[in-house]
Amino acid sequence: MSLEQAKRVLRIEAEAILSLIEKIGADFDRAVDLLLQCKGKVVVTGMGKSGQVCRKISATLASTGTPAFFLHPAEGIHGDLGMLAKEDAVIAISYSGETDELLQILPMVKRLGLPIIALTGNVSSTLAKTADVVLDLHVREEACPMGLAPTASTTATLAMGDALAVSLLEKRGFKEDDFALLHPGGTLGRKLLFRVKDLMKTGKEIPLVRTDSDMKQVLVEITSKQLGVTGVLDEESQLIGIITDGDLRRGLNKKTDFFDQRPLEIMTKDPKTIHQEELADKALHLMEKHSITSLFILNEKSYPIGIIHLHDLIKARIV
Repeated sequence: MSLEQAKRVLRIEAEAILSLIEKIGADFDRAVDLLLQCKGKVVVTGMGKSGQVCRKISATLASTGTPAFFLHPAEGIHGDLGMLAKEDAVIAISYSGETDELLQILPMVKRLGLPIIALTGNVSSTLAKTADVVLDLHVREEACPMGLAPTASTTATLAMGDALAVSLLEKRGFKEDDFALLHPGGTLGRKLLFRVKDLMKTGKEIPLVRTDSDMKQVLVEITSKQLGVTGVLDEESQLIGIITDGDLRRGLNKKTDFFDQRPLEIMTKDPKTIHQEELADKALHLMEKHSITSLFILNEKSYPIGIIHLHDLIKARIV
């Protein structure tokens, strides 16, 4: 029984969203244009369940390049209307369009000359008549069997808010880098903000030996720098190869005495490198693609100026 009820609820709410598609038209374009022209902030306001949806819509707008905040209508009529400024725009949400607290703040909004975009299920309501643009959210039925608890209507409202936010995002030319700047604490933000130069080890932290180094020096360099690898430099200080833990193990299996060998004999030639300005996420992809754990960073003369290890990416939570 509960499974059938769940399916019924989801079907009703899905139909509520799909029904909005037929209602999208010139009014939606006008709403987007008004928000796009807003030089201040977008104020999203509504009571009760609509108010909860307002909070989500304002958060989505703010995170996608449209400065926005939520204004509680009841708090608004007790002083919070001071948050409004003359260059703001207002999205007012009420399914009935007759919510008392919301209607009480509209005269002040109109006095400031702020454009009002109404999201309502009643296009003949007081809110609709007061607004500059009305987006019709009427749904055929609520998922609540008693038709009392806002369910399909709030889902439709949320979807319309997302439609506005995404349309504005595209109109503003909002890109991944912009999103990252607003989400520095998120995984995507870290992937799009951190560059190789921000995480790489430099100076004496870089493990390096020369072609004429002996194997004891190689072992000391790999062990002391604790990266499981060392770069190999030629006479002109250019990186020509690397020696990893794996190369050492393979060198031990050769018939010749291990300590009689030289870096040129066991190193891996043409190691993978990356530019310091590349995103750290690209370094991760290169490591995954080639099944390696570190990349050297070279300058224009092919001299190593840094090294980035998988552990550096893990610590920065790029992985």
